[in-house]
Amino acid sequence: MPRTIPPAEAALEDDDAVIERCLEHASIPVLLMSIVHITGDTDLLDGPIRPQPITMGEFQGMISDEQKAEVRAHALEVLRDYRDRGCTLPAAPSPQTIRRMMSFVVGEEVPDEYVPMMREELALDGVDARAIDAKLADDVKRDFHVLVIGAGMSGLLAAIQLDDAGIPFTVVEKNEGIGGTWLENTYPGCRVDVGNHFYCYSFAPNHGWSEYYSRQPELHDYFETCATKFGIRDRIRFGTEVLRSRYDEARSRWEVELQLPDGATETLYANAIVSAVGQLNRPKIPKLDGLESFRGPAFHSARWPSAIDFRGKRVAVIGTGASAVQLVPEVAKQAERLIVFQRSPGWMLPNPVYHDGVSDEVKWLMRNVPFYARWFRFLIFWPGSDGLLPSLRLDPDWPHPDRSMNAINDAMRTGFIDYMQQQLDGDEELLAKVTPSYPPFGKRILQDNGTWFRTLKRDNVELVDAAVASVTPDAVVDERGRTHPVDVIVFATGFHANRFLWPIEVTGRSGADLREQWGEDPRAYLGITVPNFPNLFLLYGPNTNVAHAGSIIFHAECQVRYTMGCIHSLLAEGRAAMECKQDVHDAYNARLQREASQLVWTHRGVESWYKNAKGRLTTTSPWRLVDYWGWTREPDLDDYHLTPRRRPESA
Repeated sequence: MPRTIPPAEAALEDDDAVIERCLEHASIPVLLMSIVHITGDTDLLDGPIRPQPITMGEFQGMISDEQKAEVRAHALEVLRDYRDRGCTLPAAPSPQTIRRMMSFVVGEEVPDEYVPMMREELALDGVDARAIDAKLADDVKRDFHVLVIGAGMSGLLAAIQLDDAGIPFTVVEKNEGIGGTWLENTYPGCRVDVGNHFYCYSFAPNHGWSEYYSRQPELHDYFETCATKFGIRDRIRFGTEVLRSRYDEARSRWEVELQLPDGATETLYANAIVSAVGQLNRPKIPKLDGLESFRGPAFHSARWPSAIDFRGKRVAVIGTGASAVQLVPEVAKQAERLIVFQRSPGWMLPNPVYHDGVSDEVKWLMRNVPFYARWFRFLIFWPGSDGLLPSLRLDPDWPHPDRSMNAINDAMRTGFIDYMQQQLDGDEELLAKVTPSYPPFGKRILQDNGTWFRTLKRDNVELVDAAVASVTPDAVVDERGRTHPVDVIVFATGFHANRFLWPIEVTGRSGADLREQWGEDPRAYLGITVPNFPNLFLLYGPNTNVAHAGSIIFHAECQVRYTMGCIHSLLAEGRAAMECKQDVHDAYNARLQREASQLVWTHRGVESWYKNAKGRLTTTSPWRLVDYWGWTREPDLDDYHLTPRRRPESA
């Protein structure tokens, strides 16, 4: 049976005073959409109250206070009537009306091509359209076993969908718990940088987030809750790591060597492998002369010691990327002295609600008002959708290609610098240090509500705009030869993002070695399948990170649906295996690199973990969300070599 998603979590039973109080905290554009659902009255879409285009961190669409009061008064009457009639709803709006509602709520025209994708994302018909309804005989499914590697966000998602489809599977997880990056990264200040109300599975919304951009413990709890709710926990083998896997062509199956919690090994056989190991799971620490001689604690941000105490300590934080921007303000509150080493600065995106809590009244609206939570998801999704991508494309006639990509990108640059000037209050020396020379969005964009710049201005904090060259027993030496005495070193230096599936040894058809085939240039068709490796499906594979739009959960749901479609097709068609054709793979990746060559991430002035040593984009997707969503809705079997299923050998 398809998974259902109700219009509200709970029936509305509260009295008028509670409703009235909570309406004071409502997003008016979102509330208007709920009124349309509850009443069936579409005249509101043509009325005088019209939201303006929505921007990040702004939920009201520039509606005046008088109009807000008018909408709240009307909503109170509507919700009172809805409650008193037993919480019944009229017929669902038509697809044409849904499109009008989408354009209305975000204050701009939503193009036709986006409507199917967003209707599916919102699940306004109450059905999870991304689940595969596998109408297959039990004996067909019973003989096909899938190994899922990893129990983070994407591995858990794959397990939920496999379980729904009735396909046998095993999940192995190297850690002792669920959550992947949200289990491993426990540094202070760790939080998501995508709005939480769409950084969650589309079929499992959380109406109780305590913050709009939640911190690590709450994110970890969400995935723990999903594992329990969907019955996946008991299907996971914790503390179990994949060492190597080899494809057996004669039997069309994978032989997988596992290392168990006690160090022993075991061989597991699987018809298909779903790799959900992630990109940001193997910490990267630079090779620094003298590091082994350092007498104090030295650790990566993803391996945070639970008992570390910075009081009275001189601390070095190496790096100014996303993790550093989150942890530095927290460490600065304790450390006697904090020195931040910056190899290159990052652009800061102002986000006033980055640390804001979600009020109890807003949580009530999410839980009790029909479709409020779904439309709020859309409200924060749309500004972070594909609208940004044109500003990241090089205009060949643009006269300032070193500093920006086009006129819009240059205006963004000016706005970001104005924000930094306001935050630094005339400190020109510090402004020069934190202003990037490359175009905006060339590296992972960082978000700030003022906390980062306030921290850099603290008396106990120093920003050193130089890389670290070496380490002594009690100091860090920068590339200019200056010595900085420190007691603790924190590496906020990222991960081996370009080493996909590393250190697992993967041997495919005819002895193909995945590590050798990829070298430093990992590629996959749609980021999911690879020639010479039948029935190997990658989640969060090459060129599937999202740097311009959406959330990685949206992309993962696209990839899992495609993977499930492949497995369903194998079973339905009586096939044993499928392997991506080399020409299909090569044509896709050639097209991908042509697209990427026009975008900011391959700009000659940008060095980042998005690219390999040769400057090729390997981690980030250059595609519009709507295109990738369309390509991954279902597999085209013509893209694959198909292996017939072997007949059982006679006794």
